[in-house]
Amino acid sequence: MAPVPTPPAQPDDAPDAYVGLDAESAERRARARGWSTVRALPPGTVITMEFRGGRINFEVDAAKVTRCWVG
Repeated sequence: MAPVPTPPAQPDDAPDAYVGLDAESAERRARARGWSTVRALPPGTVITMEFRGGRINFEVDAAKVTRCWVG
């Protein structure tokens, strides 16, 4: 049987620190801190709930981050 892969470590970062930033600055900060995938979504977007290590999600309204979560 093949070994179970080890997911990459996530950056040691506080998602709440992104709330209130403009979307462009938030994305630059996230990439600089080591997030491999940065996803910006408008409010109410329907998404699947799969967890992906190394991904940070922003809910963006009027070019400002209103919510942030990892996975």
